[in-house]
Amino acid sequence: MADLPKRRLGQTEMQPAAVGLGGAWWHKAGREGTIAGIETALDLGMNFLDTYPGQDERSWGDVLAEGGRRQRVYLQAKVSCHVRNERTSDHSAARTRSSVESSLRDFRTDYLDSVLIHGYDQPEQMQDSDIVDPLAPGNALEELLRMKEEGKVRHIGIGARSAEVHRRAIATGKIELILTYLEYNLLTQAADAELFPLCREQDVGVILASPLAMGLLTGAEPNPQDEQRKIRDMTEPRAHGMWRWCRDRDVDIRHLAIQYCMAAPVDGFVLPGQASVDEVRTSFEAGTVIVSGEVWGEFGEEFGIDVGGLV
Repeated sequence: MADLPKRRLGQTEMQPAAVGLGGAWWHKAGREGTIAGIETALDLGMNFLDTYPGQDERSWGDVLAEGGRRQRVYLQAKVSCHVRNERTSDHSAARTRSSVESSLRDFRTDYLDSVLIHGYDQPEQMQDSDIVDPLAPGNALEELLRMKEEGKVRHIGIGARSAEVHRRAIATGKIELILTYLEYNLLTQAADAELFPLCREQDVGVILASPLAMGLLTGAEPNPQDEQRKIRDMTEPRAHGMWRWCRDRDVDIRHLAIQYCMAAPVDGFVLPGQASVDEVRTSFEAGTVIVSGEVWGEFGEEFGIDVGGLV
């Protein structure tokens, strides 16, 4: 069985495997399913674990407490992000510290390898006086910097879809990594023009989330209306055409989707939103299987995608 290659993550010293374990959807699996999924990921060499407040962080802590596992992985938490049944975000210093301290207790660890500011996702939020700006003095970023000095947080990042939000955060000079979603995949490469050059220039690591475009590239027949809703500035739906092309050639579109993101021109790795043991195994397979240059060449030509070094 092939190993997942390791990746550089910008200016951080972290070297994550090329495919990580996402934490957004494990509430669907229940405690036993979550534990089984984490253990499977660790067995397969996925060493970067991304988590969410309110998503049973104690189960993650139970798994990591065994056999020195905590020291062999990179553990990422988020602050200021809404959780189930709570659609508001609080980027105050007090809420930020409380969130980090809660994660540390649940994970049974005294440090987090990285913490992302989350829930500050759209440019219009910058002008909303009812929303606390996490980057402003006295709020989330400043508190995370204090916790970094205390040794509780090793690296600070931000998770958002908007390139404008990312650019503003990177301009502070304090952001070491970012998480972007739905902006770089087989259906859109918007981040390549809007964000990646700045990340390369500032040596900011990039976590590429939603490589399967939130369900559009899973192998199930996609709905064009879903694509119109999920993909920004889309002029013509393409997911169904890609699905049909792969079906007719017996090609697993998940292999193409994840490997395409693995080849993105930035220092970073891919973070699928797994929610079961099978999905963990499938994402590992997608990151290690060999896809022929002929398949890549034909696919790129058919859909007008630059597949570069994948051919």
